[in-house]
Amino acid sequence: MTCRHITRPTASPVNSSERLFLGDLVHHPMPRSVRGALLRSIPPLPTQPIHTVWMTDTAAAPLRPGSILLSWESDLQGGMNVTARLGLAATEVLLANWPGLLGDWTPVVHPTLLEVTGLHAALSVATDALHLANHLAAN
Repeated sequence: MTCRHITRPTASPVNSSERLFLGDLVHHPMPRSVRGALLRSIPPLPTQPIHTVWMTDTAAAPLRPGSILLSWESDLQGGMNVTARLGLAATEVLLANWPGLLGDWTPVVHPTLLEVTGLHAALSVATDALHLANHLAAN
């Protein structure tokens, strides 16, 4: 798995009525060889920058638990087929597939990504609490 620059916001969050493109929100524009992005954090608003690490090979290594990998490819109609994969403790699962997205697809994928990261964090806390309760009960 090859990682590229970590993206950083170039400006503070903007009015949610404005339409922005990924290139407007990062210091290092996406290299042509990139076919995916490992998401580092999902902001609460779709107009805020999504912090990522660019990936040139999206199939090389398994994802860490809680990690989300977005990958995309052009379709024959000029749109983008976007796929999100989620890393779990023992495996990796297909989280979502959005075929034929046109233009800025951030508002389409953002709600799913934000909800999944929140759910994964809540499940991780619940799992840790259960393990602690079981450990304390055994002692």
